[in-house]
Amino acid sequence: MAQTEPQTEAPEPKMTRQDYASDQEVRWCPGCGDYSILAQVQRVLADLRIPRENLVFVSGIGCSSRFPYYMNTYGFHTIHGRALPIATGVKCANTKLSVWVATGDGDALSIGGNHMLHTLRRNMDIKIILFNNRIYGLTKGQTSPTSEMGKVTRSTPMGSIEQPILPVSFAIASEATFVARTIDTEPAHMKEVIRRAALHRGAAFVEVFQNCVIFNDGAFRKQSDKETKADSLVFLEHGKPIVYGRNRDKGFRLNGYRLEGVTLGNGISESDLLVHDEGCDTTLLAFILSRTVRLGLPTPIGIFRACEKPTYDAMLEAQVEEANRQEKKVLLKKLIHSGQVWTVGGNGDKS
Repeated sequence: MAQTEPQTEAPEPKMTRQDYASDQEVRWCPGCGDYSILAQVQRVLADLRIPRENLVFVSGIGCSSRFPYYMNTYGFHTIHGRALPIATGVKCANTKLSVWVATGDGDALSIGGNHMLHTLRRNMDIKIILFNNRIYGLTKGQTSPTSEMGKVTRSTPMGSIEQPILPVSFAIASEATFVARTIDTEPAHMKEVIRRAALHRGAAFVEVFQNCVIFNDGAFRKQSDKETKADSLVFLEHGKPIVYGRNRDKGFRLNGYRLEGVTLGNGISESDLLVHDEGCDTTLLAFILSRTVRLGLPTPIGIFRACEKPTYDAMLEAQVEEANRQEKKVLLKKLIHSGQVWTVGGNGDKS
């Protein structure tokens, strides 16, 4: 009697970046860093095989906010600065969805700054990709909240006199449970950072240094040019000493609470360097690392903070379930006509 082969389930089809790409023509300026971000997000989703029907991309206003058009998923293109309230509503309505926000430095940190603060502090399970080009690109080149002091633009012909916001510092201070930074010229690094953000349960904030070739070309030249990036970029790795430089002979160390750059040798070894720790208990170190630009030190990229805490959406869902279990339903009419309620007479007196 012939033996039959055991039946096995057919392997899941491999997903590709193109499975997450819409049929819309991608219309950013040639050379824009947004193309790189779009590609890596699509590759991460394909690697993780997240079903397209479980994905929602939300955006506000700006060049980055065209993102939902280019994703073969659900999406909202909202109004200036309001992507996060919409994303919050989507997540609370259906906690099983993977909700992402594509936003820019102006959209998220100017009119949308208040929403960003509260989304992060609540620990909403939302993935936030902040495209930082340090300029208002869509409105043709005005200073943004992240533009450097002295920046000459059409809106600041004498040079900006405003202190720029440091997005990573803002996110850490807002108690975001996942905070990272990457750059559009390092696609492999960006992909890994976005992958970690996608897997994180909670508010995931990723700042991407993104070059605007038209209105702010070269904003991150030191961090992207082959000749300078080795001494201008610091790749953070959890549990490892913070070392950088073309010859890997430089690093960061703490002198009290002050961060300083040092050169190895002459009595200084890797054991003297600061060891990176992305855990919750080292938030102060993450904050210090987020402010190297203020000290004239190289720019760290990677994951600054990653820790697990209860999410707002999960706790809200649990509250609703508990209220239903206890049958504590209150009719709206009864709620409106209870408590501090009075009738105002025609002469303006309370009666």
